[in-house]
Amino acid sequence: MARDDYLMEKKSTELALLHTRRFLPLFITQFLGAFNDNTFKNALVILITYRLAEIDKLNSQILVTLAAGIFILPFFLFSATAGQLADKYEKSRLISIIKFVEILLMLTATIGFYLQNVSLLMLVLFGMGTHSTFFGPLKYAILPEHLQKNELIAGNGLVEAGTFIAILLGTIIGGILILHRYGEYIISAAVCMVAIGGWVSSWFIPKTHDYDSALQVRYNLIKETFRLIQYSRKRKDIFLAIIGISWFWLVGATFLAEFPVLVKDILHANENVVTFFLTLFSIGLALGSLICNRLLKGNIHATYVPWGALGITLFTIDLYFAATRADFSIANTIPFITPSELLQTINGWRITFDLLLIAICGGIYTVPLYAILQYRSEEAHRARVIASNNIMNALFMVIAAIVTLLMLKYGFTVMEVFLSVAIVNIIVVFYLQKLVHLTQ
Repeated sequence: MARDDYLMEKKSTELALLHTRRFLPLFITQFLGAFNDNTFKNALVILITYRLAEIDKLNSQILVTLAAGIFILPFFLFSATAGQLADKYEKSRLISIIKFVEILLMLTATIGFYLQNVSLLMLVLFGMGTHSTFFGPLKYAILPEHLQKNELIAGNGLVEAGTFIAILLGTIIGGILILHRYGEYIISAAVCMVAIGGWVSSWFIPKTHDYDSALQVRYNLIKETFRLIQYSRKRKDIFLAIIGISWFWLVGATFLAEFPVLVKDILHANENVVTFFLTLFSIGLALGSLICNRLLKGNIHATYVPWGALGITLFTIDLYFAATRADFSIANTIPFITPSELLQTINGWRITFDLLLIAICGGIYTVPLYAILQYRSEEAHRARVIASNNIMNALFMVIAAIVTLLMLKYGFTVMEVFLSVAIVNIIVVFYLQKLVHLTQ
């Protein structure tokens, strides 16, 4: 630990944190977990869409929508319990237990893939959602224990960057490998090995001392969920951070869900452009998360949060005009354009830069909010506050899906949905000014 303290004595840097035992094992564990979640989830969605739905004569669209709901449901059901357990017990031990359960889930997934049993695979998906529900409060609550105040922004930036890259890699790899001739077996082996790797890396996470073994865990799910949210509302700064983070996930979920429609119906482009945009978005979020630490220089305040939100609005508005006024003349001769053909046009480059800058602003926007949430929460209630944040995140993402569906049903285009998000986001800019004053 002496070497760690020396490295971080004066200034927090991402590179130095990745050389410390108090951060690196946790970073690896969360990276592998996010990768596995998305590898399995996307592999299942692709498998349902192209194979299992036809075999079982089921509606693939309904199954895919059901899969999204099944994964997010545990966040509503179990976040209150997850937060209480994380505050009651030693966190590194809980993480190891959760990671061992992930191995069991992936072994069950292997059986489901082999049998091509949709019900069993959906059960595993629910289990993975539950796994993420219990891991989330631990992941964020443990950071303030192992990192100094001036390291929290850098630590959160790395965690967010790693998560976005893991989501991207998992989504792409799961989608590509599952349609291979032996795709089910390759995916099964991959997710099992990654789960074992996450379990092993969790052994090296240093123990924590900030827990209350006398805490009485209450299992009334509905009552405790409301109790958690009410507790978070008592602190204006904390609740503002939670609302800000939840709004970020609403915006992000809207963009990611509608990328395929934007690409196919607006840009007349093929599925490789969807992958290109997902890659661009994930890299942008990762870059923004890392840039944020350089801007704040280790200080925990919300100064740049409204500016990040404003950037999201401005570049989304420009994206609207770039996409709606785009004249992809090459589309007249070729059914769907490729990424290289998209980049042969000025508007193609404009759309590309808009998406990249929206994502970078998103990273700058969200990292300080997580750090504020961690640093300003009471130690004895930190995991429960983070659990209440997870509940609100899930709620906002569900709202995003419902509102988007209603808007599309009543004749809005995808780009008009994006423009609406950008306009509402202006209100968020002014709303978050309150947090700037509270954190200065």
